[in-house]
Amino acid sequence: MISAVDLRAGMTFVQDNKLIKVMSADHHKPGKGNTVMRLKLKDLRTGAITDTTMHPDVKLEQAIIDTKNVQYLYTQDQTAVFMDLESYEQYEVPLDLISDEAKFLEENMTVKIDFYGDEVVGITLPTTVTLEVTDTQPSIKGATVSGSGKPATLSTGLVVTVPDFVNVGDMLEINTQDGSYVKRANK
Repeated sequence: MISAVDLRAGMTFVQDNKLIKVMSADHHKPGKGNTVMRLKLKDLRTGAITDTTMHPDVKLEQAIIDTKNVQYLYTQDQTAVFMDLESYEQYEVPLDLISDEAKFLEENMTVKIDFYGDEVVGITLPTTVTLEVTDTQPSIKGATVSGSGKPATLSTGLVVTVPDFVNVGDMLEINTQDGSYVKRANK
């Protein structure tokens, strides 16, 4: 059992037969009244995201999530297929379960697959991924890092705002937490 005040982003707990992941947790002390925990929660089975508050003393059953290193192989019929790097066992994960992460996946990428018992509940991506720019406006001569930026479509279909000097074919490092441009990667 864990108290609500101890919840942190990334932790998982079970409540009302729902497997819930904490997206963000904030200890809030209003001017009057009792302190509360402001939580952004995601139901791992349905994908529903809710904002809620809890009393800090509420006890919750912490869920133990196991992970395995897997390689992303391909997507077919709304299902992503991954292969365990040790046993070569394949796992099929519905795309609606990993819709946020799917836009960062490239073939042969190594990720971690998350299990609650025998049930696949999601995947964990590396903090950053390197993707190729497939479409963007031509670069502006003399452009620097500062400026408003321009949209660029990456090899996975993800569209991010990049600095004006980025060209088609450039390899970019992208933050998987918020989908933002980090830097140009070495080729």
